[in-house]
Amino acid sequence: MTYCQCCLKYSQKCRIIVYRKCRIFALEISVFMWQKRALERKVFNRISRMKWTVILREDFEDLGGYDQVGRALRKLAAKGKIMKIGYGLYAKAEASPFTGELLPRLSLPRLAKEALERLKVETAPSQMEQEYNTGKSTQVPTGRLIAVKGRISRKIGYNGAYVSFEHAA
Repeated sequence: MTYCQCCLKYSQKCRIIVYRKCRIFALEISVFMWQKRALERKVFNRISRMKWTVILREDFEDLGGYDQVGRALRKLAAKGKIMKIGYGLYAKAEASPFTGELLPRLSLPRLAKEALERLKVETAPSQMEQEYNTGKSTQVPTGRLIAVKGRISRKIGYNGAYVSFEHAA
C-alpha cells in the first residue's frame, strides 16, 4: 500500500486516483485543459450563430476574461476558422476554392465598413465615391478609402492590404 500525499491516508480510502504517487496536480491540469477547450468551443459556437461577419473581442466578455478570450480567438485563427483583421477584430473566414488560401467571407471595404459600424464610428462616402456618383469622374473607386466622421487610428486589413481613412466633411 502507498500513502496518498494529499490526505496522508491509504490509497484505498482516498477518493483521488492514486498510482504510486498522488496525482491531484495531474487531475487539476486535465480539468484546466478541458476548460480551455470548452471555452474555445463556446466561442466558436457563438461565432457560427452570429449574423455579423466581423467579430469583436468584446462579443465574448461574458464567457471569460480578456486574455482567455484572446487565446481562444488566436487558436481559432490558427485553425483557419476565423482571421485577424485588426486589433481585437476578427472576421469569419473560409478557404478559397481556387488557391486554398484563407480569405474572409466579405471584401475588404465591406469588412472595414462593418467593423466601423460595430465600433460605432460613423462613415460616409469618400470624395472619390462622391465624384464618381455625381458623374464628375469616370474612375471607379476601389473602396479602400473610407471617409469617417471623427478620429480613428486603426489598421483594418489582412495579408498586407489595408483600408485608409479620410475625414468626412
